[in-house]
Amino acid sequence: MSEERRVAISTREAFGKAILELGASVKDLVVLDGDISRSTYTVEFSRRFPDRHINVGVAEQNQMGVAAGLALVGYKPIVASYAVFASMRALEQVRTSICYPKLNVVIAASHGGLTPGNDGVTHQAIEDLGIMRTLPNMTVIAPADGVSLKPLLEQAISIDGPVYIRLTRDPVPIIYDENDEFQIGKAKQLKKGDDVTLIAIGDMVQWALKAHDLLLEEGVTSRVIDMHTIKPLDSEAVIIAARETGAIVTIEDHNTYGGLGSAVAEVLTLEHPVPQGRIALWDTFAESGPYEKLLDKYGMGTDHIVKAVHDVIKRKGSW
Repeated sequence: MSEERRVAISTREAFGKAILELGASVKDLVVLDGDISRSTYTVEFSRRFPDRHINVGVAEQNQMGVAAGLALVGYKPIVASYAVFASMRALEQVRTSICYPKLNVVIAASHGGLTPGNDGVTHQAIEDLGIMRTLPNMTVIAPADGVSLKPLLEQAISIDGPVYIRLTRDPVPIIYDENDEFQIGKAKQLKKGDDVTLIAIGDMVQWALKAHDLLLEEGVTSRVIDMHTIKPLDSEAVIIAARETGAIVTIEDHNTYGGLGSAVAEVLTLEHPVPQGRIALWDTFAESGPYEKLLDKYGMGTDHIVKAVHDVIKRKGSW
């Protein structure tokens, strides 16, 4: 891997690059902005394809309605917004105008989780994955890096129904190679292990990999799974991991309610109960601050993952 490939990039920036390529090949692709084109990296798309870029202004509810209308007449609309606005301010329009008629609208939601650390609680979307996965017909994705973003986005604009893609504000390390293949709804196993499984999503995959290395130094082998699609969840991957490792730790940049941990717990409860540890934001709002310091303060850093692994392994014997 070249040094250039090692450079971290936010998935919102990768999104901006991806839509430029898609705009050239998908002639019915339309991008809708909410007056934040520089933040969502759609500004270059607007310059290259001005006839297929619509800035609706600071009006996210209207943005969703316009996207629905475009989808109804055959276009492939991508709505670019912040996760807090797309999942909450415009929720009724997403539910009724997009999900109910099962329209092919892609919602690219930047600033997911605590990645916009210094922007503070108003822009830290800690509820969005849980909200979106409750909506019928909605597919929910959170790519781990800039490489995986592109193929997942390409699939998203072609599937039957709406898709919510969560993006990071801050850079995340490049994890994948450009030759890696991805499929919506199919998890990616990154590391092998027999003692425990770490299931992570989005920006937290990087920390799961670091925890894997620390655990290996202690003689603990951990399977690492990137669950980039939280809905539909790859239940088969969860069940196999539960059977083969006997313990699972879920790792997410999201409130503990409704997100990855809840989705995995639902599968384990019905199919193969094993001890589960959970790394998440424990039902609290965060504060302004650097991303990594926030993770440490709220119990979501690498050391916390390692501790959760030790705790869940201890519980294996009692099941």
